[in-house]
Amino acid sequence: MNFTGSQPRPTRRTVTTLANGTSEAAIFTRLWETENGKLPQTLAKQILKLQFSKYDRARMHELAVKNQDGLISPGELEELDNYVRVGDLLAVLQSKARRALKKREGSSAHRASCHRRALT
Repeated sequence: MNFTGSQPRPTRRTVTTLANGTSEAAIFTRLWETENGKLPQTLAKQILKLQFSKYDRARMHELAVKNQDGLISPGELEELDNYVRVGDLLAVLQSKARRALKKREGSSAHRASCHRRALT
């Protein structure tokens, strides 16, 4: 139920955690990985640039307000739910991209540190 009590909030299928790897987001994320389970660095950088367009952000806001006010139609509720699911997938992908880049930066920094120590 939304804040006004007149319309239900968007119904979302329960998303299982990524730990077991069976959620839509986990399965979709694996499509982007290499055989060794890693996200290529160039792809990770591009994923971090992905965002909703100005139109889509405005539309999501409009739908959220209509939902909060209890004025959203069933079709609009489905549209809002779709935006939420896509946003969830994007968040998972971007999290994986940040982790992939951080691991590479961390291992590069570690190698550089070891190299500096070997030189001294």
